[in-house]
Amino acid sequence: MAPVVGIRAWPRPVLLACATLLVAGVYYAAGRLGLSQQLTADGAVVTPIWPPTGLALACLLLFGPWCVPGIALGALLVVLSLGNAGPETVGIVAGNTAAPVCAWLMLRAVGFRLSLSRLRDGLALVFLGALVAMLISSGTGVCMLLVSGKLPMEHLGIVWLAWWVGDAVGVVLVTPLLLLLYRARLPPPSARWAEAAGLTVVVGVLVPLIMYSSVSVMFLTFPILILTALRFQLAGGIPCALFASVMATVAARQGAGSFGRLTEIETMVKLQAFNGTLGLTALLLSSVISEQLNTRRSVERACQELVEALQHLNAGGPGGPGTPGADAR
Repeated sequence: MAPVVGIRAWPRPVLLACATLLVAGVYYAAGRLGLSQQLTADGAVVTPIWPPTGLALACLLLFGPWCVPGIALGALLVVLSLGNAGPETVGIVAGNTAAPVCAWLMLRAVGFRLSLSRLRDGLALVFLGALVAMLISSGTGVCMLLVSGKLPMEHLGIVWLAWWVGDAVGVVLVTPLLLLLYRARLPPPSARWAEAAGLTVVVGVLVPLIMYSSVSVMFLTFPILILTALRFQLAGGIPCALFASVMATVAARQGAGSFGRLTEIETMVKLQAFNGTLGLTALLLSSVISEQLNTRRSVERACQELVEALQHLNAGGPGGPGTPGADAR
């Protein structure tokens, strides 16, 4: 406890500065991880999954607006690491910062719950946090590159689409995972540990085989994803979807499996469509199942309380032990 108390005793500006640097460092690391899985499509370099957007939104949802300077600094570091920074850097950093902030504000406005235990929470994260808000970062970034002359007009459409989908997939897959990890508590030993271990082995073995199969059988990922979501909701569905997306991205970069006979454009479109569908299915299915389970528990609790109330009333009714004169009869 002493170190924690000591940290809390630090001046507030020092705490904010340390927190800002921590957020920026994690954002930069996530950005470098995303850049390590780049694809080339029609001469343009794109990233199928952009984890920093999901990380930034998760930080805002968990800790609030003080994370904004760290997000902006992390975005600046990522852009500078690519080299050839120019005036367009300011616009790109502003767009990458504004997008998660707008997503956070919209989610707050609709009463978003961090537990993602309702279907409306999953829909809000997909449509407001991912699809709508990420139009800001992708639109701003593409416009800045176009104005600066670093993006040819013929690549405008494909770069914008890849940027938008990559940011959206980052929100759909990374944000729920971080929210889940933040709330995670080690459960007591039970038979579900064996089931979880078994499903982990199944996912770890079958998903790579599916992705690297010379026959196009990527659709077989979805039964596995549905099974993990049915059994463990977000704790099963989101990690499975993220692992499958990463494996698909690696296979696409290597031109292996179902991506072996495709052109660069076809590879990018197929991968982005697969990743987006996978994340959408995992998030919404897990939210629906969690909502149904919570509803069933609420109904069971209400029934139990009703039974207890009826038993209490019967105990005090005519002839019951609480009735005056019952012993005389």
